[in-house]
Amino acid sequence: MTSSGLIENVTILMKILDEILLIKLAEQAKTSSRKRTHYNFHPSLEDSTQRLCVVIEPGSYIRPHRHSNPAKWELFFALKGSALILIFDSSGKVINRQIISGTGPAHAAEIPENAWHTLTALESGTVLFEIKPGPYAPPSPDEFATWAPEEGTAEAQKIE
Repeated sequence: MTSSGLIENVTILMKILDEILLIKLAEQAKTSSRKRTHYNFHPSLEDSTQRLCVVIEPGSYIRPHRHSNPAKWELFFALKGSALILIFDSSGKVINRQIISGTGPAHAAEIPENAWHTLTALESGTVLFEIKPGPYAPPSPDEFATWAPEEGTAEAQKIE
């Protein structure tokens, strides 16, 4: 350690989101049964801030859900393509909609705590960067909207 407190001769690795990684992720999303994939920037699921790149294709169905246990917000930045974010009331009525796009005019949107929401890609190769409080907790059944079909069901395929 130097007198300034800096560590010398230590390799500090950065995670980089470059075109090579985006191409790889886009290929994975296109061939995935869920039509999406992600790449974590956070080192573990226990990290206090979850940071991930999400690549999503049109037709990927994300069942409307909320983050209530514990209550968490989510922030999405569009890096490429565009996505439609929907916010619902407790009965499933759309109460807010926002398109975010890598070219604007809106580039990002934050979903408030406990808000029922979903999103869908409007363009092939849509890339979003997601940030939310951690640690990761698998969603409990009550965090999925009962008024929306379960992922993988015949009803959900009609929505895709």
